[in-house]
Amino acid sequence: MSENLLVRDIMNTPVKAVREDTSLHEVIATLSNFDINALVVVQGEKPVGIVTTKDALTRGYEYGLPVSAVKAGMVASSPVTTIDEQASVQEAAQIMRRKHVKHLPVMREDCLVGMVSDTDIIFAMPSMMQMMEEVCRPQKQQTAEAS
Repeated sequence: MSENLLVRDIMNTPVKAVREDTSLHEVIATLSNFDINALVVVQGEKPVGIVTTKDALTRGYEYGLPVSAVKAGMVASSPVTTIDEQASVQEAAQIMRRKHVKHLPVMREDCLVGMVSDTDIIFAMPSMMQMMEEVCRPQKQQTAEAS
């Protein structure tokens, strides 16, 4: 049964989204209030990025501005990779592994309908934990010396 799981079966809904011009203060409050780790950044109805808790903290800090002056679009990871709700959970895991992302906005045609995370996949399909390890491990930054 678990091999036939679709993204729509495990995605989180409703998805939480913010506009590009939403202040970082509001982004952090939303992440905290809903106890989530990522928000989709939209332009109109179209996903254009993702802001994670880590993005909000690290990239927000780098600007050296008050959180009310930093906008979601400034700290979002983009371009964003999305997945169709009819895709398999295995396909979602492969995309996350290949792209080194932990969250995928879920689409139905051109409409944002949910979010799926690495954690959702691991809970739904514990057999995929080893594959998801690569997604969960921090990427090592290349140093100038290594280049």
